[in-house]
Amino acid sequence: MIKIFLGIGLFGLLTSSAFTGLVIAGIWRFLARRRAAKQVFLPPVTLFKPLHGAEPNLEAHLETFFQQDYAAYEIIFGARVSSDPGMQAARRVAQRYPRVPVKFVLTGEPWHVNAKVSTLELMERSAAHDIFIVSDSDVRVSPDYIREVVMPFADQKVGAVTCLYRGVADRGLWSKLEAAGMSIEMSAGVLVADLIEGMQFTLGPTMAVRRRCVREIGGFGMLGAYCADDFVLGHAIAANGHTIVLSTHAIDHVVLNSNFADSQKHQIRWMRSTRFSRPRGHFGTCLTFSVPFGLLSAFAAGALGHPVLALALLAYSILTRSALAAMVGATVVNDQHLFRTALLYPLRDLLGFFYWAASYGNSEIVWRNQIYRLTRGGFMVQPEDTLEREPVLTA
Repeated sequence: MIKIFLGIGLFGLLTSSAFTGLVIAGIWRFLARRRAAKQVFLPPVTLFKPLHGAEPNLEAHLETFFQQDYAAYEIIFGARVSSDPGMQAARRVAQRYPRVPVKFVLTGEPWHVNAKVSTLELMERSAAHDIFIVSDSDVRVSPDYIREVVMPFADQKVGAVTCLYRGVADRGLWSKLEAAGMSIEMSAGVLVADLIEGMQFTLGPTMAVRRRCVREIGGFGMLGAYCADDFVLGHAIAANGHTIVLSTHAIDHVVLNSNFADSQKHQIRWMRSTRFSRPRGHFGTCLTFSVPFGLLSAFAAGALGHPVLALALLAYSILTRSALAAMVGATVVNDQHLFRTALLYPLRDLLGFFYWAASYGNSEIVWRNQIYRLTRGGFMVQPEDTLEREPVLTA
């Protein structure tokens, strides 16, 4: 049995090393695109900012969208009610920047199980321009954000653009570990996906799309039954023959979960959503982790009487993860806490394996303090609805 454990551990180290090689190739390709000549393309743009409740430093984050080095853009904020603290924060910021056109939409009680989609539908109706950039409330951007994101739309074949992001956290160990996962694990996986098959999805912190492409897939409303609306939006646009571009611009994604319980819930929810959205790819994710297999192989080698080999295998698994974090953090997402991220990432790699395993525990997620159940295909339903009907995927 111990030899079997050693074999499994060595196999996992081999597959994680192969994954690291693919990430390096993805980084090389990413940087080559960043160095390539950039053409100027400055179409009018509508920014969509769905809001829900108060968040730490929300006004400061929203303010970065008013400070864009871009002439023709408007911002639409949306929430359920005008008394929403997020909407009130948006109104205060808008008053400080009267030159930026702003609209506010209120959805009332959402008509989709994914409440964000109800807001997006109303925003689309109010948008003055035909290129939309949808971004989450917990992100902050630099003044060249719009300019960089819309540049690929100069090619009429491009239907959507998305961005990588670096996790930003300054409040405790768990938030910093979550930030390391955002900056490194997420970015590495996306780089490899783009390298192997091209982008077939978008990422929630930035989803830039053409209006006509949204209408071709049936409007934002077709996302209403899904948890991973960002994945489904990009996948549907790609399925219609449009190109999805991974921008070489990276943004800040602020970690809101500072304690252990909230952080674990959030990360397991993300893993569980991925499991239902792309089950085969998610299953194979276990072979991209390194430290769990380093620990297993070290235990087996030690039990077989090879302590030097045990230490070497464990050290290899840890050092390769730190090196991966350093490469991705320095060259792709421009992590501002590179040394910290490189030190923490081996632990995050170990935790990531347990989050992956936990994603198979059940089909329930907690989102916005509501419990939902995920079903095959990535649909999201409230538990009381699951016995009445199962959603049906339509073309």
